[in-house]
Amino acid sequence: QVQLVESGGGLVQAGGSLRLSCTASGRTFSIYTMGWFRQAPGKDREVVATISSSSATTYYADSGKGRFTISRDNAKNTVYLQMDSLKPEDTAVYYCAAPPTGRSWGGLHPSNYDYWGQGTQVTVSS
Repeated sequence: QVQLVESGGGLVQAGGSLRLSCTASGRTFSIYTMGWFRQAPGKDREVVATISSSSATTYYADSGKGRFTISRDNAKNTVYLQMDSLKPEDTAVYYCAAPPTGRSWGGLHPSNYDYWGQGTQVTVSS
C-alpha cells in the first residue's frame, strides 16, 4: 500500500517562502517519478512540478518557473517543493503524487498518477 504524507503548508505573506515535503512508503521510492500538483477553489487540479527518479529531469509549470524548485532525497523517500517569491495566486491545496506501480514515469496530467497525498493548504496573503 503506497502512502504519501505531505507537510509544510501554511499561511505566508506575498514574497515569502515555504518548503513542502512529501514522504512516501509502501514501495521502492527511488525508481518512480514524483509530482507536485495544486488545486485552487473552483479550478482543476494542475501540475506544479515533476522530478524523475534520479533527479536528472525536472519539469516546472510556467506559473512556478524561476520561483519553485523540486528536489528529492531517495535515501529518505522524500520529495520537496521549495517555493519562493510566493504570490496570492499560488494559494491552493498542494498534493504530491506518484504514478502507478509498474510505470515509472508519470507525465504532467493528474490522471497519470494513482497515488496522492492528503494535501496541504498553502495560503498567500497580499
